[in-house]
Amino acid sequence: MDHSTRTKPPIWFWIISVIALIWNLMGVMAYLGQAYMSDADLSALPEAEQALYTNVPAWATAAFAIGVFGGALGCLLLLLRKKWAKSLFIISLIGVLIQTSYNLFVSDALDVYGTKGLIMPIIILIIALYLIMFSNKSIAKGWIS
Repeated sequence: MDHSTRTKPPIWFWIISVIALIWNLMGVMAYLGQAYMSDADLSALPEAEQALYTNVPAWATAAFAIGVFGGALGCLLLLLRKKWAKSLFIISLIGVLIQTSYNLFVSDALDVYGTKGLIMPIIILIIALYLIMFSNKSIAKGWIS
């Protein structure tokens, strides 16, 4: 590939990409913490939260994994200046939408956490959408290819 056709991205491109990677790695850690939660850790939770964790279907857990790993890999591709980042951010968004739909409309999460349980899913959705827009802009500006 001819790298001379790419435009050097501004410093804020790198700052946003690194912050986004850290954000998505925190999501990966949250996923791993949930997926590999010990019985002792689970039993330390209030009963209602225990029920939430033990009743999650495999498809919702898979959506969680797709969301966070897709986002993290997308951020790595941003840092490598590859336009495949956009595709991974779209895949990540699909995972986020499926998991959020489960949490808000199928599980008892709102009953357990109340309206404060809406804050994090909204933030996650906004960031997932932003990363798609950011990758679009990066492609259009020639920062990634």
